[in-house]
Amino acid sequence: MLRYLTAGESHGPALTAIIEGLPAQLPIDIAQVNHQLWRRQQGFGRGYRMKIESDTAEILSGMRFGSTLGSPLAFTIANRDYKNWITRMSPTGDRPEDVAPVTKPRPGHADLPAAFKYDFSDMRDALERASARNTATIVAVGAIARQLLAQFDIDLCAHIVQIGEQAASRDTLAGLSLTEIAERSEESPVRTADPEAEARMLAAIEEAREQGNTLGGIFEIVVSGVPVGLGSYAMPDRRLDGLLAGMLMSVQAIKGVEIGLGFAAAKMRGSTVHDAIYHDPAKGFYRTTNGAGGIEGGISNGEPIVVRAAMKPIPTLYKPLPSVDIHTKETYLAAIERSDACAAPAAAVVGENAVAWVIAQAFLDKFGGDSLSEVRRNYESYRERVRERS
Repeated sequence: MLRYLTAGESHGPALTAIIEGLPAQLPIDIAQVNHQLWRRQQGFGRGYRMKIESDTAEILSGMRFGSTLGSPLAFTIANRDYKNWITRMSPTGDRPEDVAPVTKPRPGHADLPAAFKYDFSDMRDALERASARNTATIVAVGAIARQLLAQFDIDLCAHIVQIGEQAASRDTLAGLSLTEIAERSEESPVRTADPEAEARMLAAIEEAREQGNTLGGIFEIVVSGVPVGLGSYAMPDRRLDGLLAGMLMSVQAIKGVEIGLGFAAAKMRGSTVHDAIYHDPAKGFYRTTNGAGGIEGGISNGEPIVVRAAMKPIPTLYKPLPSVDIHTKETYLAAIERSDACAAPAAAVVGENAVAWVIAQAFLDKFGGDSLSEVRRNYESYRERVRERS
């Protein structure tokens, strides 16, 4: 079983993760992990925190001379801003008298429900862990997982299809290959492959920033090279679509997930939703459409997996909403932490690596072994059986 645990607070000493279940002999390029962390910090609309942190992962265990050992892999990502928070966030010692508690919950954050759940009188005890700063560990974990996927020619691309009310043209995107979408979005400050939409998105973000407001967006992730047979219909918790949706919904500020045609399918007739099956002696079974988004009955069907996620606007506003002090019950304007005018382009990178993790889990669930060579033998044996039946 491939699994991970993370720990760390937004302004604590470091973020930490432990991955268990990676096969031995898997080459890991830490520069690729750090590149994904860098991508997460880019994008028009990001806040001041991105100028403070320059994230890099430091491997502590589970690797030797650039390859995994089959034992748990542990790494840390230092919080460079911790030096300014030592008195307020020290893991040990007594609380200084001059450290005031956070008592004004911010609408849209975990502050108030967490205060009730964990009986906190200082909501900083909740908001530090609930912070989207912790998506850095998700990105790093996914960046390691995608290096496993790359061994089997599985690739991912994430791009923005909408920010606020400004959407990329479906016709423009339909005319591009996956490689072109990846290249264009990587060069775009809002991670979109539609240049005309990019200009409108930039203007919308700037307008929201000037108003002390925030914007959300929708990003799409496409996974190519996924073999047929990942996931299962046998139990609900093994369905690949359910695993993907659950992982993406666990990312901060994500409020909706759809696969393939998604919600649009509810407005269409079945004859235009489902993907007809054809056969050719040379290439076997194939489809000419992909409304299912690469998943049928909870199982990958060999087509590219297409999943979209909707991100709400960041709830920390520089013109804050009304709130109520949890101790005095007096009305205040909500507390302000550092915020982004729009973090959707960064969320696309988080989502991309989160999806990589789920695909890697499903891949090892199907083809797992103790070493990379054993996984490869299992994979090639399965592919040969599928080819024989096609």
